[in-house]
Amino acid sequence: MKTMLNVALPKGRLGEKVYDMFEKAGYPCPSIKESGRKLIFENEERGVRYFWVKPSDVAIYVERGAADIGVAGKDILLEYEPDVYELLDLNTGKCRMAVAAKKDFRDDTGRTLRVATKFSNIAGNYYLSKGRDIDIIHLNGSIEIAPILGLSDVIVDIVETGATLRENDLVVIDTIVPISARLIANKAGYKFKSREIDGLLRELNAQTEAEND
Repeated sequence: MKTMLNVALPKGRLGEKVYDMFEKAGYPCPSIKESGRKLIFENEERGVRYFWVKPSDVAIYVERGAADIGVAGKDILLEYEPDVYELLDLNTGKCRMAVAAKKDFRDDTGRTLRVATKFSNIAGNYYLSKGRDIDIIHLNGSIEIAPILGLSDVIVDIVETGATLRENDLVVIDTIVPISARLIANKAGYKFKSREIDGLLRELNAQTEAEND
């Protein structure tokens, strides 16, 4: 019986883009493109099973072994630090983790800086490296309004085009780290399925290198 490779894909635009890369690499599963509510798709002939999960959950499925491999943003890997192998930068889903504030913001280093973010770990590590005393305000959505309403001095968030910031009169004052989609693998699963995973890895690597040329 053919070894099945279990792949966790992030739901949404990024997942669809990444699936196209997998298909091009020789791991198609045409039923994934049919509209409907199905979440699991397999192609026994090619030995691959895909499933859609929430982007922030991909790393959990991989770390816990429900998926052998998956695709997660670098932001998720830095924030949650899952115990997985990071195999490849897929060179897609590019954006950056940045600090933003109101246009007239000036940092008063004499007092604690209030930072609103979904990414408490990333923000904490960044300001720790700068030796800056901060108060983290963990929010789950609409981070941009925190400085406008005086809840925070700055925000730490993902910035793609910067349009949302501009619409709310905020500007990027520092870039923490560039973000892109990464191929990750379960550590135990990689030992048992290294031949299959390495074969796929070679194909995906060839695609990312071709794009960089």
